[in-house]
Amino acid sequence: MTSHRPFFASRFRRISCSIFFLAAAAIAIGALASSRGISQGNPSNQAAIANKIAPWVMEHTANGQQAEFFVVLADQADLSQAASFPTKAEKGRYVHDALWNKSQTTQGPLLQWLRDRGLEHRSFYIVNAILVKGSREIAEALAARPEVARVEGNPRIHNDLPQPDPIVKAPPYLQRPETIEPGINYTHAPQVWALGFTGQGIVVAGADTGIRWTHNALKPHYRGWDGVTADHDYNWHDSIHNSVGNPCGNDSPVPCDDFFHGTHTIGTAIGDDGGTNQIGMAPGAKWIGCRNMDQGNGTPATYIECMEFFLAPYPIGGGQGDPTLAPDITNNSWGCPPSEGCSANTLQAAVEAQRAAGIMMVVSAGNGGSACSTVQDPPAIYAASYSVGALTTGTDNIAGFSSRGPVIIDASNRIKPDITAPGTSTRSATNTSDSAYTTASGTSMASPHIAGAMALLWSAIPSLQNEIDASRAALNNSAHFISSTQCGTAGPPNNVYGWGRIDIFAAVGGGTPTPTPTATPTPTATPTVTPTPTVTPTPTPPPTPTPTPTATPTPTPPPTPTPTPSGTPTPTPVPTVPPRPGPGPSGTPRGTPPPRP
Repeated sequence: MTSHRPFFASRFRRISCSIFFLAAAAIAIGALASSRGISQGNPSNQAAIANKIAPWVMEHTANGQQAEFFVVLADQADLSQAASFPTKAEKGRYVHDALWNKSQTTQGPLLQWLRDRGLEHRSFYIVNAILVKGSREIAEALAARPEVARVEGNPRIHNDLPQPDPIVKAPPYLQRPETIEPGINYTHAPQVWALGFTGQGIVVAGADTGIRWTHNALKPHYRGWDGVTADHDYNWHDSIHNSVGNPCGNDSPVPCDDFFHGTHTIGTAIGDDGGTNQIGMAPGAKWIGCRNMDQGNGTPATYIECMEFFLAPYPIGGGQGDPTLAPDITNNSWGCPPSEGCSANTLQAAVEAQRAAGIMMVVSAGNGGSACSTVQDPPAIYAASYSVGALTTGTDNIAGFSSRGPVIIDASNRIKPDITAPGTSTRSATNTSDSAYTTASGTSMASPHIAGAMALLWSAIPSLQNEIDASRAALNNSAHFISSTQCGTAGPPNNVYGWGRIDIFAAVGGGTPTPTPTATPTPTATPTVTPTPTVTPTPTPPPTPTPTPTATPTPTPPPTPTPTPSGTPTPTPVPTVPPRPGPGPSGTPRGTPPPRP
């Protein structure tokens, strides 16, 4: 009997080890199944997980590929209380803290999961989301987690930006009043200057291809320039980190424009060289910038990174953000087309956060006209964006390329654009030298007219500053309405002109300026081109017969009581030649930087 004990014990040990290894194998197989979505045997779970993942992600992770995608958490910050705070500083601090705290308290387990697997990732807070680079299995495993709302792509977007015309040299002698650009005159901005309001005290930000900060028409108005030295901390950020062959390089520590577009657009908003080039709507305002495109190519991540910087600017290279240094207005002449992989709601939370913080986000409507329902790219589609269509400069005819509503890509049937401004043959600064100017056409050129107009409104009527709804109503209700039934009801507003052509002099309560000649307000597919050579956007598809969607009319906002402009100036007869903008009523010279925190 004793001779059998060693055999029995040995056999028992072998059986025990086999059971152990079988159990370990079962656990490993279960873990593998978990990493692949935990849904191999449950079709309903598999379908639910697949529904969380954007088609672009599925396409770009096929056959073992890896792609970048956003893991968007279900728990997003509630910013509804921001409206109860009376000042921009208070709104901004509340919004920043609410977003930051939400990200810090909810992202921890996901971040640890990503670190444990050595996966590339980056955390965002303006949208409670994490950017991840991974495979299909990683996307499915993340989508299976209950705290994840959806997995959306981070495609590389090509913006078909206008091309500049040949450089236009500055005139060799003083010209008045021709030094003021036609689009600026047509909005009646010079009449507002004559009242003493030039945008003083307001900061406009440009999210674009960058900005040539040393340009003669821009340098005096840069918030980071005190007249002697430059300080780019809190005033500039570059979200381009991995480009190849870009003339600005990556992570540029100084403002740089790799294309021309950003210099041109910010010039239309605030530019003035103090000589013969009055190219901007609000030359008393300051500007800051963020490069969100690599020569016209951006991603949802680069767009969101700039919006996060504007919400709470931080020093070059990173550091603590300061929401009290946020701009008042941002100009956004770019898009994120769903046709190239953007999800319709990827950018929505970031846009709404800026609005909650009292930042006016002005957005070009896009150059997809002349068909209806061509306003289809974020961020122009959102209610929180103040979307701008383009007029043929000098007339009240819609430019043929200007995109129109209603918005159907998100099933909202929302009326867009909100308002229109001159957008063809627009002359402004360019990036080739400090004294170079060029002309271009597009809704990209129309939106900075509105950004500058808002700066004029807020400098003239401080009670409206950073009050988004009331300020939009002030511009809408004073606009020159242009009726159109091309894409729905005649309005106001309508899906071609929105509330109409901006009239900033009327908005600040200056009365009705001397009327300017206007064309018959009938939409046309082909813009009227002025004699100056223009750069047209990408080829515009010819008008195609499309069913005319019936837009649900938006209720007219209640009339906003006309506030009394600040300072002592009162409406006076419009001078034939408006004086060059100078110090505002407070006597603050242009070029004085804001106090540092």
